Amino acid sequence: MLNRLLSADFPRNRLLAVLLIGLLIALAFAPFLFPGVKALSVAAKILVFIVLVASFDLLLGYTGIVSFAHTMFFGIGAYGVAIACTRMGPTWTALATGLGAALAVSLVLATVVGLFSLRVRAIFFAMITLAVAAAFQTLASQLSDLTGGEDGLTFKLPDWLSPAMEFAEEPFLGVTLDGRLLCYYLLFVMALALLLGLLRIVNSPFGRVLQAIRENEFRAEAIGYRVVVYRTISSILSALCATLAGAMLAIWLRYNGPDTSLSFEIMLDVLLMVVIGGMGTIYGAAVGAVVFVVAQSYLQDLLRLGSEAASGLPWLSALLSPDRWLLWLGLLFVLSVYYFPTGVVGRLRARTQREKAGAASP
Repeated sequence: MLNRLLSADFPRNRLLAVLLIGLLIALAFAPFLFPGVKALSVAAKILVFIVLVASFDLLLGYTGIVSFAHTMFFGIGAYGVAIACTRMGPTWTALATGLGAALAVSLVLATVVGLFSLRVRAIFFAMITLAVAAAFQTLASQLSDLTGGEDGLTFKLPDWLSPAMEFAEEPFLGVTLDGRLLCYYLLFVMALALLLGLLRIVNSPFGRVLQAIRENEFRAEAIGYRVVVYRTISSILSALCATLAGAMLAIWLRYNGPDTSLSFEIMLDVLLMVVIGGMGTIYGAAVGAVVFVVAQSYLQDLLRLGSEAASGLPWLSALLSPDRWLLWLGLLFVLSVYYFPTGVVGRLRARTQREKAGAASP
């Protein structure tokens, strides 16, 4: 059963297996293990970015495609839900309609971009996707009647997903059983299902062809594979998963705007998460998303404690000021890339391979 769920792609490292199981348990029981509004919001954000980073890794890590338009599909998913719930009201029909429309738009755009752009060389394709993403962000900001412009859209969800809905009068293990909790577990189930689905894709014959294209595009084409078709399908699958991640974000925030889902900063964050976790490893998406989001959310709090503790040393207290959290965040990721050039997952798996090679040698 476990072999089927993981598509025979096991962590292949004990420490990595323990880490992944720990992350799964922590996210599954986050409302009970980490009480508080901020902790639950951080856990939900991690779930959203796990899907978004894993979908981008399908492009970059497994197919070797550098695309800067990934946040465009992320924004389409968020805007699809936001616009539908704003126009049709807080109903399940509105959620389904918005999600379906967003997936259809992403399918068309991903196909068009793929067919017209994947025939060019990597750097030109990256520039084309960057231009398309910038144009879409500008369009979303200008169409204020539809998207709310720079102010974005605030909307309501069905009652079952609303924080005002309480399913029990008494808290369970100190946690109120309300619509917010149900919304979190909806995101958890979606993230887990999509992650397992992406694992199945990359470990299928289709996924192996993608890896062959990544390693040597000309050789893959020489032995009979239609490279453009495979890369276009990979782009479409990645775009659809990113759209679902955007819908997850909108459902949790009950708001969406250009800076929330279409910002280029999100694209840079996704790139960092892929590198930190390890390219070409779907598990790396989970590890990279957790490390980045937790550091981004709690680094200021840690620096504030450090600054207060070092109050006797003015220079050290100033250096640890919470206002300098971006400096320390950048330093942390430079060090992580330096010590983990293949990402956390790649480093741990390489360590296991070296140990096996050493044990097998006479």
